[in-house]
Amino acid sequence: MPALYVTNFNPRFTGVSATAAAVLGEQARNLDAALVGKPLPACPAPMTLRQALALSRLSPAGLPFSIWHVRRNSEMQAALFARDILRLPIRIVFTSAAQRRHSAWPRWLIGRMDAVIATTQAAAGFVPHVRAVVPHGIDTARFAPAPDRAAAWQATGFGGAYGIVTVGRIRPEKGTDLFVRAMIRALPQLPGATAVVIGMAKPADSAFLDRLKSEVAAAGLSARILFPGEIAADRMPRILQGAALLVAVPRYEGYGVTPLEAMATGAPVIASTAGHFAEFLAPESTRPAGHIVAQEDWTAAADAAVALLADPARHAAFAANARHRATTLFGIETEVAGIRSVYDQLWHRTTP
Repeated sequence: MPALYVTNFNPRFTGVSATAAAVLGEQARNLDAALVGKPLPACPAPMTLRQALALSRLSPAGLPFSIWHVRRNSEMQAALFARDILRLPIRIVFTSAAQRRHSAWPRWLIGRMDAVIATTQAAAGFVPHVRAVVPHGIDTARFAPAPDRAAAWQATGFGGAYGIVTVGRIRPEKGTDLFVRAMIRALPQLPGATAVVIGMAKPADSAFLDRLKSEVAAAGLSARILFPGEIAADRMPRILQGAALLVAVPRYEGYGVTPLEAMATGAPVIASTAGHFAEFLAPESTRPAGHIVAQEDWTAAADAAVALLADPARHAAFAANARHRATTLFGIETEVAGIRSVYDQLWHRTTP
């Protein structure tokens, strides 16, 4: 019987999906781990919820119960049904990244978890039962620099000599409009650049996307600020390997792994004060991986991008710093080890 069941009920590949995939891909090397729900790249083939419930009736060999690791409301609900209604021998671990108070229903669900892993100290302040603070990591072998960044960008088909990208759902919370305004300001000063907004807009945000496209057209930049929609997960490493810069200026972000993925490929980052971005970039250190700008300050983001991309030597130094920080501080191995310590606490009945 599997010792670990990792749930992924969302058919779209979201930031939560990306973090779950990175962790499970590594966990499966040393644990009998099963994926439940929708497929994830480089992970075991998924089983259905019905299959997971059937297998969970028996404890894994040598262990008192299996662990269900969940990350979404629907997944917490399914795990609680398995534990409390079906009385299966399982324990439930929830990962929380939100740096704000959850609404009533998620709070109720989280309060019934056996253990909670927070991704930051800030997130830990909003949830009970925190066993450990374990920052997200990324697969630094999968996200690695390309031998030739310019050639990698040409292979994307987006055009231009180099790319500036932002990744995330197209909506106000993600600051897509701030990125677009920054690029409208910056691109006239960066004649070789193409800006790319990678992500989908849900129907409720379609009018928001239409307004952004209208702003781009009015600036005469429709050929240089692109909206290709959602990109398949297996294409993301290749796109980031070609990008010269990633810009992440959300109004809110619980954690945010795309800057880390870009850093691992050797791309510097311009980011807002949201999420955990300042810790990633160490902008005040002697080896910064990018710049942090104030919330909503798209002009500062534009000017920082122009200054960095117009100075090849400085850009190269930031790129080297970015890869160094990603590999030494934010590798997936560190996250997996932190999570495993929580599992072991539960399996061996130790106290935090």
